[in-house]
Amino acid sequence: MNGQYGYTGKILKVDLSSGRITNTATMDYAERFIGGMGIASKIYWDESSPDIKAFDPESPLIFVTGPTAGFTGVAGSIWQVHGKSPITIPEQFSCGSLGGTWGAQLKFAGYDAIVIQGKSERPVYLAIEDDTVQIRDASALWGKGAIETRELLKGELGRPVRVATIGPAGENMVVFANVIADDDSSASGGFGAVMGSKNLKAIVVRGRGRPSAANPEKLRALGSRLRKLKEGAAQGDFGFIPGPNMKKEVCYGCINGCIRAVMVADSGEKGKYMCQSGIFYQYRAQRYYGEWNEVPFYANRLCDEYGLDTRVTEAMLAWLTRCHKAGILTDESTGVPLSKFGSLEFIEALIKKISLREDFGDVLARGIIRAADAVGSEAKALITDYIFHSTGQAAEGDPRRDIMMGLLYAMQPRQHAVISEISGLVGKWAEWAKGKEGAYVSPPVLKAISKRFFGDENAIDFSTHEGKGRAVKAVQDRWSARESITLCAFAWPITDVVHSEDHIGDPTLESQVFSAVTGREVDEKELDRMGEVIFNLRRAVFAREGRKGRESEVIPEIFYQKPLKDRINPEDPCLIPGKDGEAISRKGAVVDREVFEKIKDEYYQARQWDVASGLQTKSKLEALGLQDIAKDLEQRGLVV
Repeated sequence: MNGQYGYTGKILKVDLSSGRITNTATMDYAERFIGGMGIASKIYWDESSPDIKAFDPESPLIFVTGPTAGFTGVAGSIWQVHGKSPITIPEQFSCGSLGGTWGAQLKFAGYDAIVIQGKSERPVYLAIEDDTVQIRDASALWGKGAIETRELLKGELGRPVRVATIGPAGENMVVFANVIADDDSSASGGFGAVMGSKNLKAIVVRGRGRPSAANPEKLRALGSRLRKLKEGAAQGDFGFIPGPNMKKEVCYGCINGCIRAVMVADSGEKGKYMCQSGIFYQYRAQRYYGEWNEVPFYANRLCDEYGLDTRVTEAMLAWLTRCHKAGILTDESTGVPLSKFGSLEFIEALIKKISLREDFGDVLARGIIRAADAVGSEAKALITDYIFHSTGQAAEGDPRRDIMMGLLYAMQPRQHAVISEISGLVGKWAEWAKGKEGAYVSPPVLKAISKRFFGDENAIDFSTHEGKGRAVKAVQDRWSARESITLCAFAWPITDVVHSEDHIGDPTLESQVFSAVTGREVDEKELDRMGEVIFNLRRAVFAREGRKGRESEVIPEIFYQKPLKDRINPEDPCLIPGKDGEAISRKGAVVDREVFEKIKDEYYQARQWDVASGLQTKSKLEALGLQDIAKDLEQRGLVV
């Protein structure tokens, strides 16, 4: 590898229309934008325009790693897919993040990123092995499932290759089709459909190189420290019931693993069974069959094989149930056995019809929001607080419980791991508040962590709105830097430590890892500034695509009107920390409109944007070194 430390030095560019394959220099981007999300955002800014649609041949699809990809012990081999998402309403720039081994293998092959443009006349796959890059015929693979395709390619090209592919849902441009890779990693955002629109079935990578760190001794020492800091840390179970035959699985270069696991079913079939994808059909199947069973595992496998986003599928299940109970949709009108909701028969029929766009499946393939528009106003009224309204995915955070979630909800084209930095900490405090044995995030610990990570010990005091806008800015800047270094959201940030006297984590670790890998000596403050640059760049992309600051940063009216209740556990008091860490209940609460606007005021002030409009300012963009971005936005009337 001939790149600078932490980088291969090359970005692969492939035009499927012409068959042209070229390289460009990574370091043209890395100095300002680090890698991962940062580099992808700049490439997208340069290569796309607001009038290009997600399925247009010119629409760039970007597969990208970061400087820590390919190194061990730091959980830094996350990789991402970026582009215009077909599921967001309206279509907007977005991203999907994946674990596993594909990203590290791309780095080993000598590339920091791949930029795909154009459209092939026939189905193809991209084969990358070190310096050899070929566009190969994939006609024999078209129509096959993602898992089947992966195994066929590995059988033909050798088990060491890593495969990112799509299933029938992607081929048929279902707007919530995923990219599915080795280790059953998946990227949401509809990018499987974008691959399908380009007639790109798969990208196969294999490499024999290895990246070099500027200071390998320091990196090894940091890896040892990280393992010690993570010892005893709760991995979380996300509410799913594990099967009897579960085996822990870790991504390349992990610190100590997470809840990622492989399950072996009674049939002998095995695959990923974890997190939201493991739970989305679990309660429904238990209710139908009356006991724990393997149907949720098969539901997960079906989504992976056909290439569907389980978070959208989960929300769609909730909507379909409501429509069926209301008599709006029936077995006969949909061709789906809605009356057998929770059964294997139901989920098989639903996923197949959506993926192949058969009958009513063609309506559902457009996403929940568009499907509800097609069905009618009564069906549309049944879309409430369980759905993230920009994408139709199952909602994660709730603004009524945590007002900071309201700002995050309003600002992003989709929900993502930035939410977990706040909610994860509050969840650990809730364990202490409920008296769980071993819980350690007490009020004093919570205040100390809040001050260290959010700049204000009262940032997680939900009895007041003060400090919330500033805290969101801090989280977003740090998240932008991490997503550009490509550190895993399951492992980072290390906000709290089980086995220490004060239990307070260390926000300087990201900058230490980045410095050890790249040789660029930056401290916590400088890395946060780099994250701020990247966040402002992404904000500029969104502005160029139609987001209009304060005017666009809104939450659905239902959060102002419908009182909060826990959908899964009605008895949950919805506790959050108040003054001095005192437990307060948000059950029955709604968002206060005036308070929400005040939080936005504080946020825009912290960002040094225009408070009245929420638009970026030319002076701030220039201060961040984004003069080229400021000039473009000024010409469009999108800065103050």
